[in-house]
Amino acid sequence: MTQRLFLDDPTLASASATVVASGPAGIVLDRTVFYARGGGQPGDTGSLRWDDGSVAITEAVKGEDEAILHVTPTDAVLPPAGTVVEATIDWQRRHAHMRMHTAMHLLCSLIKGAAVTGGSVGADKSRLDFDLPIPPPKEEIEAGLNALIAADHPVRIEWVDESVLDTDPSLVRTMSVQPPRGTGRLRLMRIGEGSALVDLQPCGGTHVSRTGEIGPIRVLKIENKGKQNRRIIIVPA
Repeated sequence: MTQRLFLDDPTLASASATVVASGPAGIVLDRTVFYARGGGQPGDTGSLRWDDGSVAITEAVKGEDEAILHVTPTDAVLPPAGTVVEATIDWQRRHAHMRMHTAMHLLCSLIKGAAVTGGSVGADKSRLDFDLPIPPPKEEIEAGLNALIAADHPVRIEWVDESVLDTDPSLVRTMSVQPPRGTGRLRLMRIGEGSALVDLQPCGGTHVSRTGEIGPIRVLKIENKGKQNRRIIIVPA
């Protein structure tokens, strides 16, 4: 299992780690700052450096037994098991994903009562699909998003017992993806506090610490993707 440092501190841009294994499929570290592709969020890119070498990481993906694979170019020279490396992500790209992923949670909070049927996080463009026959006007959604951003609500991660899903299944908004179970713990992403709660749902992605960090957002368009499926696409303004 790879220790996922980003789960508790998504602002870590680099960390030392030890190579557990390396091969054509990728490099496995004992701990990492690299987010592995999942939940609609792309895997991080970056590099690994050690005393007498370095290698580019083209993507991080999930491997077997809770390992994270750091994928390298096919002709790369790989560090052998036991090598201590400095793992560094492309922070600008990650931060863009953090901002957009948090904005998607705000979008979800505005479309009340509609299940999420899919989604994709991108640095320049993101989308959420909803089981929603008649969406609100694009201008109304955009105004709501930017009001929540301007309010600068706090964003934080909290860990709870996974049994909370049995007592409150409404926490899960997604139809296609369910939170992983079996570890006994559930990671919740909370936006706002108390009576100003904006969103609370399971999420394994990376997020900014306050909504004001997102910056202005524009609703690019709303597309019909079936009889009741509506795709809302957002971009940085």
